[in-house]
Amino acid sequence: MQAVASHNIVVQDFPAGRPSLRLAVVTETWPPEVNGVAITLARLVQGLCDRNHQIQLVRPRQDQPPAAPQEEGIEEVLLRGMPIPRYPQLKMGLPAKKALLSAWALNRPDLVHIATEGPLGWSALQAALRLRLPVSTDFRTNFHAYSQHYGMGWLRKPIVAYLRKFHNLSHCTMVPTRALCAELLGGGFQNLRVVARGVDTALFHPARRSEALRAKWGADDQSLVLLVVGRLAQEKNLDAAVAAFDAMRQHHPGVKLVFAGHGPLREVLQQRCPQAVFTGSLGHFELAGCYASADLLLFPSLTETFGNVTLEALASGLPVLAFNTAAASDWVVHGHNGWQVQGTDTAAYAAQAAALAQQPQALAAAREPARAQVAQLGWPQIAAQVETVFLDVMARSYRPAQLTVPDLVRLR
Repeated sequence: MQAVASHNIVVQDFPAGRPSLRLAVVTETWPPEVNGVAITLARLVQGLCDRNHQIQLVRPRQDQPPAAPQEEGIEEVLLRGMPIPRYPQLKMGLPAKKALLSAWALNRPDLVHIATEGPLGWSALQAALRLRLPVSTDFRTNFHAYSQHYGMGWLRKPIVAYLRKFHNLSHCTMVPTRALCAELLGGGFQNLRVVARGVDTALFHPARRSEALRAKWGADDQSLVLLVVGRLAQEKNLDAAVAAFDAMRQHHPGVKLVFAGHGPLREVLQQRCPQAVFTGSLGHFELAGCYASADLLLFPSLTETFGNVTLEALASGLPVLAFNTAAASDWVVHGHNGWQVQGTDTAAYAAQAAALAQQPQALAAAREPARAQVAQLGWPQIAAQVETVFLDVMARSYRPAQLTVPDLVRLR
């Protein structure tokens, strides 16, 4: 058995002869929808299929056709959904406990893994517990933190209460960072396991650096390109990114700012930063070129459970300036492959950016360590780690229930 340890997060490969599991994976978002949950979950499922596990994918039926044929080894159960307010291209799963009870009573999975906490996720949790199936969950989105950015701060406590009840009913909840694990433990969450997220280290690579792309941005060899990646929305704390840009310009005349993403704040940001480049939403291949061609990722968000862009940037050899939260707290080593700002102060974030503008050689020196820090986080290694968790949950949870014919009739 081989094991690689980094920051006490262990990634390991199982020897030959590991069991093949039948896993039910429940999610309310899936590609071609573009968001961190859909993209990372799809890569994890692919990695589990590659390890010879059979996946039953339970999700809402989408309006848009899939971008590519479904992976071999995946059986889909498509259920009813409804558009999410303000995001009509996304679906929220509707309650489906009866359908899942029927499906799983007749063809029992070895384990049910629930990736989202919506109505479909709750139905799956209740059905799995009723059938005495092992259940694991993911904590992927800080819904309670987002509420304060949309005038609904009063919802924070009930949202936290619901999430705590949801996850504590499962046999294990996977969280992506040690900091989030500590926060949730302090809030009464139980049975937590830190499981690192993965990154496509072949796609996100320093070799994708493009001088032609930099020239398109108006940058040359003496320029410093600051990159912001993600949804242009209030909860992303983009005021801190703009403050960092303004502070750096006072010390370096060749600072350029590039926003890769779309969202409701685009017009506001264009008015505040008319000299910035706005790429709109990009595919992963285009985004990989942006990471490798920039000089510093500005990641000021304080609401992320993880922040996949941090790993994507590091894998691309792009150092990161972030607050000491989410993925940065585990994978950014201050002054080595990036810089962490303690607390939540925008002024402190801008001050660190200003200091970097005066030592551009530090940015160049951080590129190689950035890549090295996450080289072991490819999706095959993460799938192996998740497999470890699944086997542990199965060993510690319920034995399969003995269902009679009358039981099956009643569950239908």
